[in-house]
Amino acid sequence: MKKIKVQGHKITVIFGSERDFISLTDMLRAKDGDFFISDWLRNRNTIEFLGIWERINNPNFNWGEFAIIKSQTGLNSYKISIKEWVQKTKAIGLRATAGRYGGTYAHKDIAFEFGSWISPEFKLYLIKEFQRLKTEENERLVLGWDLKRQLTKINYKIHTDSIKDNLLPKSITKQQAQIIYANEADILNVALYGKTAREWQIENKGKEGNIRDYSDVLQLVVLANLEGINAELIRRGISQSERLIQLNSIAISQIKSLTNNSSLKKLK
Repeated sequence: MKKIKVQGHKITVIFGSERDFISLTDMLRAKDGDFFISDWLRNRNTIEFLGIWERINNPNFNWGEFAIIKSQTGLNSYKISIKEWVQKTKAIGLRATAGRYGGTYAHKDIAFEFGSWISPEFKLYLIKEFQRLKTEENERLVLGWDLKRQLTKINYKIHTDSIKDNLLPKSITKQQAQIIYANEADILNVALYGKTAREWQIENKGKEGNIRDYSDVLQLVVLANLEGINAELIRRGISQSERLIQLNSIAISQIKSLTNNSSLKKLK
């Protein structure tokens, strides 16, 4: 949840994994005179726009109920609320929520259209500020991902050095060394993910990268910890099978401990 300022008014934006929503309730404060979201919703042009948007984005949209609503829009006696619209049509472009951050929210496409009802100038500034915030958010995510990957790379050096000093026989070929490194990397993969890198690739044909590229923050933090722990276990001469059991137990314990860690959530 973020805030943007449009012509002096703070507007709430909620970023989602698939869709971004903007508060129509906040936007409404920029409108001169008495104006309600229900007034906008009863307009025939609004209903036609919402119907087109749902057709493109919502395969479960109730077209029968939509036809009934559309036939009544524009009549002086007809009004419909956002909650009624969503319940009757199974629409996903609008939502009404209660509580501290309650209000009416709309998918950004619909919110931009609603901005036209405030004023054409307001709509243009809304789009500009939203795009600016979206760019900043994307840059933050990229930087955060790079930071998380660097964390595992740092510990990976400790891990490979321990393998080199304690597990690699003398005078072996580069290919033989790579096999040993890969086997030890898979010890960590099995301990944390429950599968080897090869098994993941078979299950995810068509995906670029490897299993670690698709890890979340929590998994990468635990992986970095496991690399350091495995390096120490190798130095102690613990067998591979015994290390796998210990590392798996540690991974489970750390996942449970860190799942609701507030500091960790800030890295997401």
